[in-house]
Amino acid sequence: MAKSVRRARRRAAEAERPLLARILDTPHLAHVVPRLQPELLHRVIQRCGLEDCGELVALTTPAQLASLFDLDLWKSERPGLEEQFDPERFGVWLDVLIESGGAFAAAKIAEADVNFVIGALGQHIRVFDPAALSVPDEVGGEEEAIGRVADGGLLSEVGGYLIVPRRTGSWDAIIEVLLALDADFPEYFHRVMQGCRGMSNDGREIDGLDDLLEEPEQIMFDLAFDREQRREKQGYVTPEQARAFLQMARRTGMEQDSPLPGDTVALAYFRAMEPPDVVDAERTERRSRLLTSGQPPLTREESAAAVGAVVDMLLDAGVLPHRPRALLEGASGHDTARLAHIQHCLQSVCERDFDTYSKRSQELAFLANVIVAACSIQGRPFESREASDAVLAVCNLALENWPPHWMPAKGREDTLMEHDLVRVFQVGWRILYRDVGLHAAERLVDVLSHLPPRDDEVQIGLDELRVSMTKCWKEGAPWRAQENLEVLAILDTPAWAVLLGLTNECPVIHAAMDGSRRTGTRSVGASDFEFISENRQIESIHAFLSALPEIFRR
Repeated sequence: MAKSVRRARRRAAEAERPLLARILDTPHLAHVVPRLQPELLHRVIQRCGLEDCGELVALTTPAQLASLFDLDLWKSERPGLEEQFDPERFGVWLDVLIESGGAFAAAKIAEADVNFVIGALGQHIRVFDPAALSVPDEVGGEEEAIGRVADGGLLSEVGGYLIVPRRTGSWDAIIEVLLALDADFPEYFHRVMQGCRGMSNDGREIDGLDDLLEEPEQIMFDLAFDREQRREKQGYVTPEQARAFLQMARRTGMEQDSPLPGDTVALAYFRAMEPPDVVDAERTERRSRLLTSGQPPLTREESAAAVGAVVDMLLDAGVLPHRPRALLEGASGHDTARLAHIQHCLQSVCERDFDTYSKRSQELAFLANVIVAACSIQGRPFESREASDAVLAVCNLALENWPPHWMPAKGREDTLMEHDLVRVFQVGWRILYRDVGLHAAERLVDVLSHLPPRDDEVQIGLDELRVSMTKCWKEGAPWRAQENLEVLAILDTPAWAVLLGLTNECPVIHAAMDGSRRTGTRSVGASDFEFISENRQIESIHAFLSALPEIFRR
């Protein structure tokens, strides 16, 4: 069954095979893969499908594989919610590893942190000592006792442990890996089995004297905490931190004589950032030499060319985004004009002090990570490029409205020499929140209060929207009422699409805004939107909101 599923997945991903084939045909691939960033490898996996990327996964280092697990195995229902471990996805990883053979898969797993493997496997299997399930014959016999814990009759004995499935999807791969671990890595195998056995125990007796997590929950909590610590050192922001940062940014004050000290979340982020680990780099070099043993070592130029060929290939295929626009290259004429203030200030910093410019680039990465972790766009997560564009737009809006009493003596172009991008973003986020998100919600509540009555079903929906939006507007979170906005599509579909964008946690302008004020046939493209970076856009938004009564009465 597992093999047929894998074959079906391969057929479904056949459209992406040409890219993967080009990657696999790259000269010195065994030398290149260990030098690629895990984030880049993850993009390839997302694009081509994990099931087809077994040959690439086989070449990864232990550090790369651990980072790929961090990136790929934790999901949230929507941005801003806590990410949870995805056991089904871990089963897919095992299926992919086992395609290279049980011994190979066991060797890969044995390089991983044993506590991670215990927690991940413990979501799939229960482990018992066979003697623990033995019962006197008069009670029903040992076979009946074992049958009570088995799922669909599946069970196996490996290395003196009885293995029973919690999930059956990757059962064959798990048993094959465990057999190979027992044969080749017995000490590691027994540690894993003992840990899984602890996760299989019955819960504590309920006595009301404590409120402790059960062992499986505690293990997964510890794994999530360890992952969070690792990712903080790599520059990621947790959803909780991102939400706290954005909430504080909405309250940014601009009346004081000078900006307040830096945000605590941002300060903690930059403290946690650690420099590249030279030891890890040396380990990667040694591993690469082993992988390419029997071949002449590559020169520095050959190594750079090999890695560059793969990166160029991924750039051409759109898997790897081009340089962020904050780095002042590749922006279109329209975007350059729309982001004139931030582009000019960044250019000035780059020409005068490259160290400061490097700090501003790090700040851009932090802010983009915040947007990715805490916000959604049109009901989906932000892509990395979109998050970077959103940050630049917010910062440009801030610079256009920069408080005069904070203005540097030499003028606006010195703003990023004296103030970091985090502070600039906070100012723009406050303006966006107050003048777009809250204003749109307030205006919509007022319009709904004065609309003429509709038929009963529509009127009920409008009343529910008015009550919900009023509550969320007063609480300062109009995006929480978006699920009730759908009734507006009955009145005017383009206006509904525009209001969805304006009341989003990161407000945007939908392309339907201009068309919503015109009569006649109009089409609405779901992905047509732009980020708000200029006062003129806010003026257009206010004009649209003023026209809502007329739009909804048509």
